[in-house]
Amino acid sequence: MDGSSQSTDIFRIANPFRDPLRRGAFALAAGLAEHLFGLRRCAGLYGRITSGDKDEGFPARALEILGIECAAHPAELAQVPGSGPVVVVANHPFGAVEGIVLARLLRQIRPDVKFLANYLLGRLPEMRHLFIGVDPFGGRGAGGRNVGPLREAIRWLREGGMLVVFPAGEVSHLSIRRREVSDPRWSETLARIVRHGGAAAVPVHFAGRNSPLFHGAGLVHPLLRTALLPRELLNKRDSTIRVRVGTPVPNRKLCGFATDREMVAYLRLRTYLLGSASETETGAKQTASLSGFGPLAIPVEPELLAAEIGNLPDDHFLVESGPFRVVVAEAGRIPATLREIGRLREITFRQVGEGTGRPSDLDRFDAHYRHLFIWNREKCELVGAYRLGETDTIIQQFGMEGLYTSTLFTYRVDFLDRIGPALEVGRSFVRPEYQKSYTPLLLLWKGIGRFVAANPRYRVLFGAVSISREYSDLSRQLIVSTLQQGRLIPELARMVTARTPLRLKPLRVRGCEPAGDWPAALDLEDVAAMVADIEVDHKGVPVLLRHYVNLGGKFLGFNIDREFSDVLDGLVLVDLLETEGKTLERYMGKDGARAFLAWHSREGNEAVRRSA
Repeated sequence: MDGSSQSTDIFRIANPFRDPLRRGAFALAAGLAEHLFGLRRCAGLYGRITSGDKDEGFPARALEILGIECAAHPAELAQVPGSGPVVVVANHPFGAVEGIVLARLLRQIRPDVKFLANYLLGRLPEMRHLFIGVDPFGGRGAGGRNVGPLREAIRWLREGGMLVVFPAGEVSHLSIRRREVSDPRWSETLARIVRHGGAAAVPVHFAGRNSPLFHGAGLVHPLLRTALLPRELLNKRDSTIRVRVGTPVPNRKLCGFATDREMVAYLRLRTYLLGSASETETGAKQTASLSGFGPLAIPVEPELLAAEIGNLPDDHFLVESGPFRVVVAEAGRIPATLREIGRLREITFRQVGEGTGRPSDLDRFDAHYRHLFIWNREKCELVGAYRLGETDTIIQQFGMEGLYTSTLFTYRVDFLDRIGPALEVGRSFVRPEYQKSYTPLLLLWKGIGRFVAANPRYRVLFGAVSISREYSDLSRQLIVSTLQQGRLIPELARMVTARTPLRLKPLRVRGCEPAGDWPAALDLEDVAAMVADIEVDHKGVPVLLRHYVNLGGKFLGFNIDREFSDVLDGLVLVDLLETEGKTLERYMGKDGARAFLAWHSREGNEAVRRSA
């Protein structure tokens, strides 16, 4: 059968009548309908597609003839597993072109791709081998007819294949209740396929929607939407289809959900979050925040730095590793080094959309804080730094106003009595040239660990950890909401008030239910993956924030710092007696961790004796 006759079969409305009169009347009406709904134009295009180069492949040829470009980021496509059982889940805004686009993209990555989709799509001979057809329309017998295809889909996954699923089963349409165009409810069958197939999942989001005519017709009757699908395919000609591909979700994560409903809600959330990324939002904010910044201070001469650091007493050197030395010193001992710290702070913070806008980032607190920094002896340069504030000595000399965090949060008078002698940590940075390695952050924290081991009364660390304006509002909201739900200390949080509090709107993702109906099992790892999907540069949760959480950090409040490029600061508190022993050993050393814990054991016993 040639392409022309195939076109006739596939895109003509079958005539059910035998007698000439009714057959003729139906043929007249069917011809009008075929023209009205775009079937004849589809038949013509199909003929052109099938008459072309057979080696090119039907999906590639179809997109070429339709003039459809596909915009997908290569780095996102590179995340798609090249082997093993994978379910690709996607929203379904158009009707036909999504399948063609995914067939083209995914089969460039691996050949074992099949689609679990409407059996009507399998009528195209060139695509039939890619489809496992199911009946999405329901009705009598649909469940029975779908048993075989579902078993075939699970078997395909168990054999290590990739399966593409549009869980809505029908095209996105206008929801009066939600006041938006999105997929209808996703089928929980998706969860059973994932569980029984042992598959990971890759969320995919298509941007866009069908025409107002399509959605208006659907309000009259759903079948009118279906009838207009060929026209919707035609009006995608000479356009660009934008596709976002998310981070793969491991099977063990998915099978950890208690119910199929929760798993499907999670996958839907991961899919629609991909559509929430806004390149213009984050880029415009960063550009605006940096536009008024002035020139930077000139570097301090390396020879001056080397001489100043070399003159420090031996007990100021905490850790050595290769060319790196971790040093702690009071501001008065290191005036030149402090100037260079201020310059490098400003450089580093500007790079992430923060910064003061001044030549150097130094403030009135630097003079009475200790400064812990990494010195590269071979290159004679600073690598990174932290600022340490000993609350017992600072409060005695300067009162509560002597703490940097008091510019961001107000504390009740009994707050510091409640947490005891503590170490305020902050203003940390690693200069850009060293940020690809985890070593500088590890060394800084080994330095902090050694300092605490030598001053064991400081069992509590607290300070501001920032989420910059480089992050979209949605990402910042996701991070804060998650931390507030699972990592808040209510008793201490009531003692702290943000000076410019973050006003959280109800978290809403287009295409999903409100946040209150989201899966309950979300944690920071989930949010890190979601943020990486949302952000156009694929950055996850800030590294330092994750580090504090890994130490057992809890959060007391969130503040917008208007003086520092509107950065969002979370007030984090770490009680080192609640940090895992292996983690303490990593930073304090085995002997230091043992001595620290022994000191607090003695203090605890003494407190018990005093109260007896």
